[in-house]
Amino acid sequence: MKKILAVAFIISLFLIVPSRFLAKGATTKIMIEGADLAKPIEITDRKVLSNFQVWTGPGTFSTQPGFNANGPGFIINWSQGEVTQLPQALRRYQVSFYSDDLPNDRAIYVVFYAVSPGSEHGYVYLPGKSDEWYRLNVSSIARGVEGKWFHAWSIWESIARPLIKKARANSTDPV
Repeated sequence: MKKILAVAFIISLFLIVPSRFLAKGATTKIMIEGADLAKPIEITDRKVLSNFQVWTGPGTFSTQPGFNANGPGFIINWSQGEVTQLPQALRRYQVSFYSDDLPNDRAIYVVFYAVSPGSEHGYVYLPGKSDEWYRLNVSSIARGVEGKWFHAWSIWESIARPLIKKARANSTDPV
């Protein structure tokens, strides 16, 4: 009888819990927005997107051999740890991630990416409890490191920086 109740409970959880809590699909689009950009940058190239999975890093797990939750992944170099002091004069961009798991083209995760014009290193902020995107993010994945800044992953930098530089060059807004 206990086995039947346990199975019934598990099945009911799958029926009650929204599918976004269980979502682990591929990233289908990344949107970068900033005040110094004339229009948002959309990244939709599947080959590029395959590098940036929301479902990697702290708070995640995998059965794949060699998986390291603290290795570079998502858009963060997790192995460098938290950044406690940021450089001055950073340009900040909102980066939204989309997945085929949610209908209607809604973001599944949102972070902030900041770059210093004179530096090669960028930073990523995971919204904390008092931030606008916190609830959305933790409904997708609770990492346990929300509200902190981290070093951006070099692979992300090699994609995002040239796109931002090009979009800023095409912008008519004064810098």
